[in-house]
Amino acid sequence: MAVILCMAPAYSQDDLMNLVDEPDDKGYASATFKGTRIILGHSVETKSKNELEFLISHRFGRINSGAHNLFGLDQANIRLGLEYGISENLNVGVGRSSYDKTFDGFLKYRIVQQSEKGFPFSVVLFNSIALKTTPKEEDDPTYELTDRLANTHQLLIAKKFSNNFSLQVMPVFVHKNRVESFDENNQVAIGVGGRIKLTKRLALNAEYYYRLDPPTDSPYKNSVAIGFDIETGGHVFQLHFTNSVMTVERSFITENRDDFFDGDIHFGFNISRTFSLGGKKEGDW
Repeated sequence: MAVILCMAPAYSQDDLMNLVDEPDDKGYASATFKGTRIILGHSVETKSKNELEFLISHRFGRINSGAHNLFGLDQANIRLGLEYGISENLNVGVGRSSYDKTFDGFLKYRIVQQSEKGFPFSVVLFNSIALKTTPKEEDDPTYELTDRLANTHQLLIAKKFSNNFSLQVMPVFVHKNRVESFDENNQVAIGVGGRIKLTKRLALNAEYYYRLDPPTDSPYKNSVAIGFDIETGGHVFQLHFTNSVMTVERSFITENRDDFFDGDIHFGFNISRTFSLGGKKEGDW
C-alpha cells in the first residue's frame, strides 16, 4: 500500500530532472544532493514551503545470514516517515521504525545556502528526538518513559564542488537518557558523505560515521553505507548496502553491532514521493 501511494500521481512534483544541477537565478547552489537523505542520514536538502514528503526506508537482514534466510531477504526493518516544509528553510518530520518500535521527530533548519558570490558551502542544523517503545522488561521495574528517550544534534555542512561532485561533513552529538553498563550517555561522532554523478539519472553515494573516543569494551561498530541514486519520473530510488539495519540517528550512529568489513552487510532501499499542499497557482493545470 505504501508503494502504491508513492507511485500515485502528484501534480505538485514534475520529473525530478527539474531539480537542475545549475545554480538558480539568485546564484544559490541547487541539488547538492538529490534528496533529503544521503543514504542513512540527512543531507542539507530541505523541502520547499508547503511540500510534504512521504519516505520509506527499508533494510533487509544480513546478506551473510545464509540461504535459509534468502541472504537476508526474509528479515526486514522499515521506517515510514513524513516531512513537511514549514518554510523554505525550516522543515519538520515524524516517523516510526519497526526496529525497537521507535518513534522519532525532528526539526531541520537551513542556516545558510551555498552561493556563487556568497557563502562557499551550505549549513543546516538538525535536531531529533527518538522514543523506543519496546515492552518493558519485567525484571526492571525502574525503567521509565524518560529512560527510552534520546536526542541527536547535527550540523550538516556541505559543498557542491561541481555538477558531478558534492561532499558533506556532519559533526554529531547524541545524548541517551539511559544506556547499557558498557555504554556512555553522551557520545560524539563525525560523519562524512558524498555524491558522484555518473549519468543524467544515476549517482553513486557513500556515507561513514566515526565515533570519537567510544568505550573500549563497546560492541558497537562505525556505520558504513554505499549505494546509488536512481531518478525515475517523480521519484528518487536509493539502493544501497550498509552494515546498519537501523534507520534512526540515535541507533545507526551509536548502536550499530554489525561490522561492514566482516561481511555483516544489509541490502536496503529508500523511496520518497513529494506532494504540494499549497494548492495550484493561477495558470497551473
